[in-house]
Amino acid sequence: MMAHAARHWAINGRFLAQPVTGVQRYAREVVQALDALIAAGGPLAHALRVELLMPPEAKDDLALVAIRSRSVGNFGGHGWEQTVLPAHVRGGLASLCNSGPLAVRKQILCVHDLNTRAYPQSYSLPFRLLYRTLIPALGRTVRHVATVSDHSAAELVRYGLCGAGKITVAPDGYEHALRWTPRHSPRTRAVAGPRTVVLLGSRAPHKNIGLILSMSDRLAAAGLRVAVAGLSDGRVFGAVEERAASNVEWLGRISDDELAALLEDSLCLAFPSFVEGFGLPMLEAMVRGCPVVASDRASLPEIGGDAVLYAPPDRADIWFDHFMRLAGDARLRDTMVARGRVQAKRFSWADSARRYLELMARADGLATNVSAAPASPDLVSATTCSKL
Repeated sequence: MMAHAARHWAINGRFLAQPVTGVQRYAREVVQALDALIAAGGPLAHALRVELLMPPEAKDDLALVAIRSRSVGNFGGHGWEQTVLPAHVRGGLASLCNSGPLAVRKQILCVHDLNTRAYPQSYSLPFRLLYRTLIPALGRTVRHVATVSDHSAAELVRYGLCGAGKITVAPDGYEHALRWTPRHSPRTRAVAGPRTVVLLGSRAPHKNIGLILSMSDRLAAAGLRVAVAGLSDGRVFGAVEERAASNVEWLGRISDDELAALLEDSLCLAFPSFVEGFGLPMLEAMVRGCPVVASDRASLPEIGGDAVLYAPPDRADIWFDHFMRLAGDARLRDTMVARGRVQAKRFSWADSARRYLELMARADGLATNVSAAPASPDLVSATTCSKL
């Protein structure tokens, strides 16, 4: 690929002003992987100039080398994204966290999921209304739409966001979890152990943590306990979850290093979601040598492959049986750990960053020799679907 004129791209840095959940983790890791690829050179980075545009309250902590960071405007939020950001974009724009400015058509937009449609009870009415109007409008106007799984790609087509030919799958990756240094705190050390089930706490109904918490008596009778990371107490969704259980430990927010130690020293991760665009905690657990028991819905079988034990998200008896099998069969547990390490490495931040570089080159009208990994035709072949 030969191009003499500079190619200018910006990255929507609004994610640096937001709490770090899976979506923000994705943006952070993709941007850092892009930075490394651009710094290393190569045909896809030829003449490419990229800057990270941020709202004033953003925390600029990525330590980038090839990508310049710049704060613009004097306010943040959706208003910054729709009005301030477009005025500073020179060339194309990559928006990695579900939303972007309507005014920029030469844009690559990553839509992680359509959970607001698939499980609306997890979201407030104003949030659902915003995404019901904004995302379809963006889907019609932006140059390319990226997403994180074939399942999410199929949802984008099913709900009429855009045609399958406009979608590229650029999944989450595993490398960040290898950078964690396992380090117990007194809280995690006290609860970790070979009969501890790790559960990531969230009050969002689609995360379905009540399924595991409702089993606390039966788990206690079998000598199993639950460590809930991410919530500080049991006030979740109702009387079952609110009651005290001697074998449920509420850890609150813990660091990545603490989570690594907890996963490595526990029986398994339970991931009972009804819907997920990707399911990044599954990769993180597998990389750290922790078996995973997950829901058999949405993207999770696609991500977990044969390295996960699956159960319906409404069948507590099957979840219990899987926990007991792992607790009682060391060979099975070792097999799942080995499979997990292999499966997780199928998903790489570096590979996904290369797909974004290829999309940038394509949008600039340059021929490339790199496939952008379009969504699976088996999942998104339909071009006629219900509209939003």
